Amino acid sequence: MKIEDILKSTVPMDNSKKIILNVLYTQNVVAENFNEILKPYDISGEQYNVLRILRGQKGNPANMCMIQERMLAKTSNTTRLVDKLLLKELVTRKVCPENRRKIEVLITQKGLDVLKELDPKVTQHEESFSKNLNAEEINLLNQLLEKYRNQ
Repeated sequence: MKIEDILKSTVPMDNSKKIILNVLYTQNVVAENFNEILKPYDISGEQYNVLRILRGQKGNPANMCMIQERMLAKTSNTTRLVDKLLLKELVTRKVCPENRRKIEVLITQKGLDVLKELDPKVTQHEESFSKNLNAEEINLLNQLLEKYRNQ
């Protein structure tokens, strides 16, 4: 469905505006769908992102700065996200022995178990949005989005 139809717009839009509206609307559709997957686990998309970053550390601790650098949403409050994950026992946090100003965060087994359960559901979610595109179109869309984003 065209973005004009979705928004019920009768005013002609230039293509630059249509691109922005299409990207924003698509992001909302993808996020709403993704949040439905996460809802039973009582975690947000940002918390999920932190857990994925920590799992990628393969047992090595991560500091808050490194987590923040790797976040998809750069405006996320990493300390608040880690605090919420601590309360759910999905991560641990301790002061670095070598540098007491540095906080080290590790994913717990419970956190790893949640991700293991979510992995197939997330993969299915990702594939469901690509099913109408062939491999060449998927590559092209990725290239175009990267080109569009990198002003």
